[in-house]
Amino acid sequence: MTPPADAPAPARAARVARFTPAERWVHRAAAVLMGLCVASAACLYLPEFAQLVGRRELVVRVHEWAGLLLPVPVLAGLASRAFRADLGRLNRWGPHDRTWLRAALRRDRRHSARPAGKFNAGQKTYAAWIAGAALVMLGTGLLMWFTHLTPLLWRTSATFVHDWLALTIGIVLAGHIGMALADPEARRGLRTGEVSREWAEREHSLWRP
Repeated sequence: MTPPADAPAPARAARVARFTPAERWVHRAAAVLMGLCVASAACLYLPEFAQLVGRRELVVRVHEWAGLLLPVPVLAGLASRAFRADLGRLNRWGPHDRTWLRAALRRDRRHSARPAGKFNAGQKTYAAWIAGAALVMLGTGLLMWFTHLTPLLWRTSATFVHDWLALTIGIVLAGHIGMALADPEARRGLRTGEVSREWAEREHSLWRP
């Protein structure tokens, strides 16, 4: 018997929507700008990269403008209802998040020990930290850029915070990318907007898409 034309394919039915196109483009644009910031910073501070690339003035301009534009994708994403809803989920913590963090600290990898909604506690922690770090980097970068507006002590302090926080961001981003590489289905969700229902039920047992 031939199934109706509007019946979903079995493979399609086994997948659930996770991110809208707007959310995926916000993530991609922010990732590109953050990548430019990190790459240009490496060219400015590491002699090996500086000699390889050269054109320091151009690298400085790329770094400055990439940093200034970094908040733009997030601000533009606020026009999306789905993006605003996910921001609310990232900012909302519950008892299950504490359970997830305790299991992570104990290195308990059982899925039953790590309950999570659409975003787990690790993702919420990373999102809050990287958002705060980006704002601090933007503020200290502006103090370093407009040198005539602030006293020397402010500029020196801003440079110290900017440089060391940049190193910390590089390490945290490396960990973030490493975890993404270890989870192909999570990457597929950001690339296509859909994940398998089996993965969603296993990794995000409290999420009801």
